Amino acid sequence: MEKSLAKKSVEYRQRILKYIYQAKAGHTGGSLSCVDILNVLYNSVMNVSPSNFNSPDRDRYVQSKGHCVEALFVVLADQGFFPESELETLGRYRSHFIGHPTRKVPGVEQNTGALGHGLSLSVGMAIAAKLDQKDYKVFTLLGDGELAEGSNWEAALTAAHYELDNLCAVLDYNRMQISAPTREVCNTDPVADKFRSFGWDVMEVDGHDVEELERIFKQLPLSSGKPCLVIAHTIKGKGISYMENVLKWHHGVPNEEEYEQAQKELEESLLALD
Repeated sequence: MEKSLAKKSVEYRQRILKYIYQAKAGHTGGSLSCVDILNVLYNSVMNVSPSNFNSPDRDRYVQSKGHCVEALFVVLADQGFFPESELETLGRYRSHFIGHPTRKVPGVEQNTGALGHGLSLSVGMAIAAKLDQKDYKVFTLLGDGELAEGSNWEAALTAAHYELDNLCAVLDYNRMQISAPTREVCNTDPVADKFRSFGWDVMEVDGHDVEELERIFKQLPLSSGKPCLVIAHTIKGKGISYMENVLKWHHGVPNEEEYEQAQKELEESLLALD
């Protein structure tokens, strides 16, 4: 299963780059850093699919760091929420496939992209599950730069107060944002200590290790009555040698030569997994 997931992550990276390259726009680095997380959640953990998306019992996923929507679009297409051919319209006039998630795209739970809102939305969903006596889980993906938004900390306090052990926030901890390393823009470290002080369980993991991600997600909740934060240590631009930890690839778009090199590297990664 783990080799299958690892191969799928590489294939997702190939598609992310393809559609960003064709659209000449997108958030390349962050989509590449978070896609392993989405891969594991959608392919091995969450109870959500095109067939049950209207069911009140489905699991919920909210992509709070909405600007990295290309990763989400590629995964949703692979899950069958819409034909992948529709991604050819990414970034075009009147396309629903734009720079942030919108509920006009099948499989998208909430419109996001105004940073700092996703955790609050997820807390509301998790409270609703408790009130309705439903067993579904709520997952949300946060960016580390996004934690500078104060609404995250209000939501974190509320989640602990209401003992939302059906809520898991995943932090794409790549340590970089649009203008500089996150610590230089607004240092929110130590993140783990802060969430623990708010009453959360916290786990730290290699955010590119699909086997470890799967293991942690499948043992949730870690404690009865506590929400969980999974700090996924990731690399911005993961999988492409010249993009990794390079600031310009936050929303850089490869030229033809760079694109061909990137796809060559990913093809070599696939062959290494055979």
